[in-house]
Amino acid sequence: MRISIKSLAAAGACLAAAACGQSVDEDSTETLTIYSARHYDSDRAVYQAFEDQTGIQIETIEAGGDLLIERMKADGERSGADVVITVDAGRLWRAEQDGLFQPYDSEIIEERVPESLRHPEGKWFGFAKRARVIAYSQERVSPDEITGYETLADPKWDNRVCVRSSGNIYNISLLAALIERWGDNVAQDWAQGVVRNFARVPSGGDIEQIRAIAAGECDLALVNHYYYARIANSEDAADQEVADAVALNFPEDNGGVHVNISGAGVAANADNVDAAHQFLEFLLSDEAQRMFAELTNEYPVVASAPYENDVLDGFGEFEADPVNVNTLGENQAEAQRMFDRVGWP
Repeated sequence: MRISIKSLAAAGACLAAAACGQSVDEDSTETLTIYSARHYDSDRAVYQAFEDQTGIQIETIEAGGDLLIERMKADGERSGADVVITVDAGRLWRAEQDGLFQPYDSEIIEERVPESLRHPEGKWFGFAKRARVIAYSQERVSPDEITGYETLADPKWDNRVCVRSSGNIYNISLLAALIERWGDNVAQDWAQGVVRNFARVPSGGDIEQIRAIAAGECDLALVNHYYYARIANSEDAADQEVADAVALNFPEDNGGVHVNISGAGVAANADNVDAAHQFLEFLLSDEAQRMFAELTNEYPVVASAPYENDVLDGFGEFEADPVNVNTLGENQAEAQRMFDRVGWP
């Protein structure tokens, strides 16, 4: 039986059967416990496929990325996690800094995951990619007006840019990448320029930024590609109107497209290390990679993995920033301070 718990605070005591007042069957099916910050249909399909293939039963504990990390820190050696999954390299870095992963050397991971998407010491790796790009109005913006991320700070776009808050990990990681690319001074000038171009106080998620463009509230926005793909792949007529009004620009000038990941690793105090290794390598199978692309609109990290998703294909190929995603974590504290200095709420 799969356990999906949205609030760790309410469920931690029931990780072990004995703690819940249930008897323990010594001959029960082998179990793998996954702590995950993801809540997607693709993941549930991957879990089911892994269970069907191996006979190993998966139990999941789900919570927001920061809550997940704090719970594991509080549990320490009592944590029942075998595998930890979260979104954004910045959060993976935080978890690693708190000692929540153990290293795992795997030829399959090294062969199938680009080095830039892996922790330098093998403590975690990306299994799906997301690009943070510029959404724009097809009616009010010409594609050739967008020359890169620096466009968002150009005074030309005064009162025309929508963004999420600075506390959002996606924005923190983007600025962390720009610090690495441009240096502190240029990156801070960019952030200040974006603030001057705000069309409204930052609010909502990426989908809200896309809808704001379609509604004429702004002309440009920062979004992860899969949020737009989710709308474009929707059968809802209102969503189709939004998708038709908005397009995406993948900024390749001056360093390439900022790419982030969903990632996973073996928990530091894992009880079932062998099953954890099996599962992590299964995430990189063609079957699992296809599910991430088709069900969640994420890019596979395995370049050769086949999938069918016309919206993803329609974006075309792009050049990604080659920086190792671990750097996003290393620079995140300075990125947050920079946001605070320029007044990005």
